Amino acid sequence: MIEIHRAAVLGKPIAHSLSPVIHNAGYAAAGLTGWAYTAVECAEAELPDRVAALGPEWAGLSLTMPLKEAALSVAAEVSPVAAAVGAANTLVRRHDGSWFADNTDVPGMVEVLGGIPAGARFTLLGAGGTARAAIAAAAQVGAAGVTVVARRPEAIDELRSVAAAVGVPLEAAAWGDVPAADVLVSTVPRGVADPLADVIAWRPATVVFDALYDPWPTPLAAAAAAAGCRVVSGLDLLLAQAVGQFEQFTGHTAPVAAMREALFAARRPA
Repeated sequence: MIEIHRAAVLGKPIAHSLSPVIHNAGYAAAGLTGWAYTAVECAEAELPDRVAALGPEWAGLSLTMPLKEAALSVAAEVSPVAAAVGAANTLVRRHDGSWFADNTDVPGMVEVLGGIPAGARFTLLGAGGTARAAIAAAAQVGAAGVTVVARRPEAIDELRSVAAAVGVPLEAAAWGDVPAADVLVSTVPRGVADPLADVIAWRPATVVFDALYDPWPTPLAAAAAAAGCRVVSGLDLLLAQAVGQFEQFTGHTAPVAAMREALFAARRPA
C-alpha cells in the first residue's frame, strides 16, 4: 500500500502559483510515489483554522502573500532566520504533529546571488517583505552594509529591527537616489523600478537581482544586462526556495535539474 503524503502552497490569490509545478516534478523525478502538492487559496484570518484541520498525511506547507507573518503564530517552533526576518514561507510537520516555521527565501537568495564576497555593499529597492529576506541574506554573506531606497521613509524604519537582529548596518536613501553597490536587489512591484533603469550608474561588476519574473526581462534587468552585470530573476529565487522546502518536507535530496526544467518549461511561450 502506497503511503500518502501531501503538501501545498497557501496564499491569496494563489491560482497563478508555479510551486505545484516545481514540487510535483521533484516528486516524480525522485520516485516519491504517493506524494502530491497542490495550491490552496487561504486568507490570513483563515490560516490558523486551516492548519489545525490538516490530517497527519500533511508533511509541509509553503506560504506566500499574505501569510508569511501569520505563519509564525501557528508554529510551535520558529527557526532563527524566520524569527529575525519576522516572516516564514515554510511550515514543516514534525513527528509530534506540531509545526516548525522556517524561511527558505533567505538561503535561496544567498544561493542565487552566488559567491558574493564578504564586505560587499548591498542596495535594496523597496522596503517590503522581500527586502527583509534580502537584509538577512546580506548578513549571511558578510555584507559591510545595506542601503534601502524606498518611497516611504517610515517603511525603511520598519526594517531597522531586522537589520539589528541579523547584525548588518542599514542606511536609508531617498527614492531615485540609488548608490553604487556590489549587489543591487529590486523588491518593488511591476513597473515601479522602470524609471530607474536609465538613472542608475551601472557597473559591470554589480550583481543584480530583480524579484520579478513576469514579464521578463524588466527594464531594470535589461539595462543591467546591457551594462554587463550578472542578472538573476525572481524565477531563480522561486526555484531555490522551493528546493529548500522540498528537502525539509520529504527528507530527500531535491532533484534540482528536473525541478528547474519543469519550472522553465512552464514559463516558456506555448
